Amino acid sequence: MGELRLEELSANNIVAANTLSLKPGQEQYIAPVSYSVAASVINPATAWQRVVLLDGEVAGFIHGNFDPESSTEEFRACIWRINVDADAQGKGVGKFAADALAAEARKRGFDHITVIWEPGAEGPESFFHKIGFKDVGETAYGEIIGALQL
Repeated sequence: MGELRLEELSANNIVAANTLSLKPGQEQYIAPVSYSVAASVINPATAWQRVVLLDGEVAGFIHGNFDPESSTEEFRACIWRINVDADAQGKGVGKFAADALAAEARKRGFDHITVIWEPGAEGPESFFHKIGFKDVGETAYGEIIGALQL
């Protein structure tokens, strides 16, 4: 495994983050990074966006949200979006990103983080379960709500 490092999303790395590749079948589960950028403009105080560098190259992106005042429990400390380049999947990039968000949540006083995903064969469910998320509910749209205790 190569060297993993976290960096804030910036003008220097946004193009690379927005062009992360996917494995066949994953496109239906992942929105473009540019959607996260738009969300951070709307909610700059709560958005937490980072890229993961693998040996100096952008290999992943994570968008977290920290809003202790949110009326929706699962949006108070959550992974909003996580993307890992197809060639970097299985190399610890996603876990590294999720662990970094969990550490930030702990630092901010949260005792758990959440994530919502759409179930499906090529979806992220097995990844989230593998890194410790437990199913805790379902949205009105049939998406799974997972939580990780910190």
